[in-house]
Amino acid sequence: MARFAPAALVAALLVATGAAFAYTERLKLTRSPIGRPVAVDKVFSPVCECPSDVATIRFRLREADRLTVAIVRSGGAVVRELVRNRREPAGDVLVVWDGRDDAGAVVPEGSYRPRVRLLEGRRTITLPNPIRVDTTPPRFELVAVRPRVVSPDGDGRRDRVRARYRLSEPAQVSLFVDGQRRGLKRGRQEEGTIEWNGRDEGSFVREGVYAITLGARDAAGNAAARPRPRRVLVRYVALGRDRIPVPAGARFAVLVVSDAARVEWRLGARRGTARPGTLRLRAPLQPGRFTLTVTASGHAARAAVLVQGPRT
Repeated sequence: MARFAPAALVAALLVATGAAFAYTERLKLTRSPIGRPVAVDKVFSPVCECPSDVATIRFRLREADRLTVAIVRSGGAVVRELVRNRREPAGDVLVVWDGRDDAGAVVPEGSYRPRVRLLEGRRTITLPNPIRVDTTPPRFELVAVRPRVVSPDGDGRRDRVRARYRLSEPAQVSLFVDGQRRGLKRGRQEEGTIEWNGRDEGSFVREGVYAITLGARDAAGNAAARPRPRRVLVRYVALGRDRIPVPAGARFAVLVVSDAARVEWRLGARRGTARPGTLRLRAPLQPGRFTLTVTASGHAARAAVLVQGPRT
């Protein structure tokens, strides 16, 4: 009998191997109890305080069953049990994970997977869709704002403010003017530029100083700390003086600052055009108070011309 033992063992191994192979092949031919579509959020941040602070898991059951759904780490260790022995009808199933473990603590950054156990069907399926937990916000490594003086009047000269940036990771960038978002960059890039056209809800803003800063959110929803604001002056046309005392009929000069190619001026009944720079005019012959108006691209600056009579 002893000499037949090895042969019997080999035969038993062959039978077991054949049975295992047959079972495996039968599983391959059996449809999965979870059908398509399967949709699982790829990345999220449970600490971002934003719409993407949870991960959603959607799949379709071919037949009704009792489910236990858990989140597992690499290696299969259970991190959080989301659903336990819950009866679900055939059709779509939605489960939400807030990025915390069974103790309520935020899980470490890394990759996790949903695992579905069908109690009646006696199947356990780990979905192939990884969920990445990311709680680290991006950082601005460079921000430069140019030019610092603009005239957004549509003439093509210094019409826009351009902010150049570089980030520690890809993120979607927003531009803020005095705390209000006025620009949103498409896509997520580590570096690039974003512009402000000097408008507020479609209208050109008034002359004045505005604070420009940037914001950024990564794919998980983590928000970067905003860099310090840069001050930008919006100016269309300005005069070097707002009061000009001058004797009647005398010539006087006033500085005109504008990015326009030419400006229009009006003083009393006279008017004309000139280039920005030093504007030289003659005062009216009669004493009195007159207004000098200089216009550039529809925007005006004014100065009081105080014409004095001859001294006695």
